[in-house]
Amino acid sequence: MAKCEVCGNEYDKAFIVEAAGARHTFDSFECAIQAMAPICEHCQCKVIGHGVEVDGQFFCCAHCARLATSADVRDRVA
Repeated sequence: MAKCEVCGNEYDKAFIVEAAGARHTFDSFECAIQAMAPICEHCQCKVIGHGVEVDGQFFCCAHCARLATSADVRDRVA
């Protein structure tokens, strides 16, 4: 069994996420989000969806990006 690096739970269905050259073990998506999701520079929420990046800063949405920067950012819609 593998041990979650966030909560310490030993779980037979733990999974590994590899990102930016690092390898992480989690027992749930909740723990993976807690450890890896960027934080919105404006409202401080975890960016779980696509989010917006402006000049190396991450935002949860275009609204937050516009409030925090002078960029004319719009959410993309398919």
